[in-house]
Amino acid sequence: MLNELSFSDAASSIKSGDISSERLVRDCLDRIESRDRDVRAWAFIDPELALSQARACDTASGFKGPLHGVPFGVKDIIATHDMPTEMGSPIYAGYQTGHDAACVALLRAAGAIILGKTVTVEFAGMAPPPTANPLNLACTPGGSSSGSAAAVADFMVPAAFGTQTAGSIHRPAAHCGIIGYKPTFDRLNLHGVWPAAQSLDTLGLLTRSIDDIELLSAVLVGRPAKLECSPVKTPRIAICKTHLWDIVRPETIEAIEIARETLSIAGAEVEDLILPDSFDELVAARDIISSYERARATAYEWFSHRELLSEPLQRGVAKGFGWKYEEYTQAMKVGADCRRDLDTLFNDFDTIIAPCTAGEAPADRNSTGDHTHIGMWNLLHVPSYALPTHKGPNNMPVAIQIMGRHGGDDALFHVAKWVLEKLVPA
Repeated sequence: MLNELSFSDAASSIKSGDISSERLVRDCLDRIESRDRDVRAWAFIDPELALSQARACDTASGFKGPLHGVPFGVKDIIATHDMPTEMGSPIYAGYQTGHDAACVALLRAAGAIILGKTVTVEFAGMAPPPTANPLNLACTPGGSSSGSAAAVADFMVPAAFGTQTAGSIHRPAAHCGIIGYKPTFDRLNLHGVWPAAQSLDTLGLLTRSIDDIELLSAVLVGRPAKLECSPVKTPRIAICKTHLWDIVRPETIEAIEIARETLSIAGAEVEDLILPDSFDELVAARDIISSYERARATAYEWFSHRELLSEPLQRGVAKGFGWKYEEYTQAMKVGADCRRDLDTLFNDFDTIIAPCTAGEAPADRNSTGDHTHIGMWNLLHVPSYALPTHKGPNNMPVAIQIMGRHGGDDALFHVAKWVLEKLVPA
């Protein structure tokens, strides 16, 4: 079925004339029709709207760009002019922004078809979504980009947007067994994306193929894709267990140790990295920053529609309003100081590999899982990937997290591709 194609392969096949956009979109819609009653990945789907976009691509006199005719999913905190943007909240039921977010407009201009809106946790926060993990419906898909990850993992769409404030791209990517890309903070434009915490929010991508990350991110930053560039032949890799190693489960320990051994044999220079003690403060600092900024971002909803907010979000906003400004500024200083120190550490290696989640997806639909291992790196603003490289005791995916230097997204892509090829051979 064409819905199983990667985004890059689908774009290439449409360009060559081997397939039509309409046929590809129909296969995606058929998959959604057969599966989404159980998975519940989509907040909004209009099949005729999607098909009309596909027909327009097929009958166009020329190609709009490198994404011509390929469907894409948009997390439902991201504005779309022709679809509701409901933020996972009854406050915004049926809400129409009347405009596209910058990222959506850029994809449309390059020829992509916006297939629909994927389910988000309420305001990309902490309440569990209706979405199930497509690999095991009893398990959480992670959050807050729950619908995007589930839709991509279940072959409903080849790629989708996610956003990350703590672990909202990498956790669902890890739990659903796909690739998550979180760029350097502020690399991708956030205009039209509902804010959670302005010092942490980052737009990113969820795909089944790492080449799709390069193709899509190239469009978003405005440069040619560099899929044919040679990766680093002998990357210098640091294995960082972090101070959170005591809460890592055996399957993640195994994934990290297999990565160490396999990549060393493949020729990488692998060494251990022990972070300075000051990095132990990052988890608490990120929590203060996130809740303090979220409370203020949600001020209208808190003061005008509090009764329509979920209990978890109410607790989170109340917590945020409880922090003193001095506590917030001290937490911001922790992040800034550690970012400076990390940049110096990157003089000695090309990338860091660390745990992504504690282990495989919990069999608990009332939880989105723990974001602790991801959140500390998110505060450091560095680019990172969640790479599914392992399976846990219940045959569910386990990912490793791989980070690069601040602003080093292009170099990290090639190292991440090399790492994935060595750990999960085609």
